[in-house]
Amino acid sequence: MAKRIAAFGEVMMRLQVPGYETLAQANTLQYSFCGTGVNIASALSRFGHTGYLVSRIPDNPVGEAAMAYLRKLGITTSFVQRGGQFIGMYFLENGFGVRPSRVTYTDRLGSSFNTAPPDAYDFAAIAQGLDYAHFCGITLAMNDAVRAHMKAFAAEVKKQGGKVVFDCNYRPSLWGPNGYAEAKPHYEDMLHLADMVLMNEKDAMLILGMETSASDRMGQLQDLIPQVASRYGIAVAAGTHRTVNRDNTHSLTGYLYKDGAFVFSKMLTFSVYDRIGAGDAYASGIIHGDAQGFPAQLTVDFAAAAAILAHTVAGDAPIATEAEVFRAMSDKTSDVVR
Repeated sequence: MAKRIAAFGEVMMRLQVPGYETLAQANTLQYSFCGTGVNIASALSRFGHTGYLVSRIPDNPVGEAAMAYLRKLGITTSFVQRGGQFIGMYFLENGFGVRPSRVTYTDRLGSSFNTAPPDAYDFAAIAQGLDYAHFCGITLAMNDAVRAHMKAFAAEVKKQGGKVVFDCNYRPSLWGPNGYAEAKPHYEDMLHLADMVLMNEKDAMLILGMETSASDRMGQLQDLIPQVASRYGIAVAAGTHRTVNRDNTHSLTGYLYKDGAFVFSKMLTFSVYDRIGAGDAYASGIIHGDAQGFPAQLTVDFAAAAAILAHTVAGDAPIATEAEVFRAMSDKTSDVVR
């Protein structure tokens, strides 16, 4: 059954260097619009839900271009406010071999989203009838005003009976040198509000300061995630482990913790065309599985396949349909789908 699902987050302009050139080499850039909230709303719209974006963009031609792009992705824009002067931007250089991809942000704090006044959104009205609302740690890193908006919206969704989904998505470059200590109380506020959380063992150890005697990643995950779920009242926790291989392929395993038990996808190895947004595709697959009442194993397998497909298309926003994800799960490849 289709659900009403909202995502709260900034709309950004992505400026991408063509091919594998660096910014120093290139003299052209390709632009699109993106952001975690955009990616989540886009993916869930493609899965058949009504995907809303809750955001604020400038009331100028750049804002109009952004709105047109959101509508092309199938996102419902009725909760997108207009105001302010600027849109956040980042530059993307595609990595190759031992050279990693690199994202360079402009001054995001002056964007329309990050300068929204306290009364910019009517969260009580927005939350009415929502089944899920998604929030991201990248948004949490912006400033106190945005954090206040985020927590107020999550609390209103919770009050009105919707499910709160929080993706930890910690970015060291956004929090600064004392980032973990600064972030911890805000993460704890969101975890107390969350019904579902996207995280892994590193988040538990580095952000929350939790300890484990396990020395390997899988052991740490299986030790710490149940503790997080118990401490904060989390019903569902999910995430991925990724390995970048020497031949430029990636390998990914997804996990889901629900009802006191773990389930894992099989390890999937794949080529990468565009990595940005794949984590949001995985999160969207977990939300979709929960919304549709999929069994836990099917949910994690679906989410992992959705993440793999997101690596195969240009741009941040996942665009695979449910049928395309199920086709990818069948382990069948085709030269041409006719």
